[in-house]
Amino acid sequence: MTQDISNKSLYERLGGHDGILKLIKPFYADVRQHHLLGPIFNAHIQDWSAHLEKIADFWALQAGGQSRYQGGFARAHMGLGLQPEHFQNWIALFENNNARFLPPQEAGELNALAHELGRRLFAMTQGQNPQAGLRGFQFSPTKPPRA
Repeated sequence: MTQDISNKSLYERLGGHDGILKLIKPFYADVRQHHLLGPIFNAHIQDWSAHLEKIADFWALQAGGQSRYQGGFARAHMGLGLQPEHFQNWIALFENNNARFLPPQEAGELNALAHELGRRLFAMTQGQNPQAGLRGFQFSPTKPPRA
């Protein structure tokens, strides 16, 4: 018997805060070891447990659940010198992680959220209006990410 998921939020289908935290732990383990992303994250995050809790709260809010997240999404990324390749590698790792650990529907929904948030963040870090559409910018990588 299949469970009807039509009336459950993405947050609930991900397993709530605990499910999100379980999902992002291996993702950020990959990020920390990534040749391009690792140096940025490792230079700016001293307390990974606290950071993962904050990120889980961020994704809980995005997925329609209860959250203690207080904001600062764009501000935390300003001044890091982020370029398109940073975003492309991050989204590729995110999508790979979601494909490994989530059913296709939930992975697709979470990936769509990540793409939209990535487009907005990219615009803000480049000094553009996040609603401008960013025509021509693609997050999808042309090849698998390197570890």
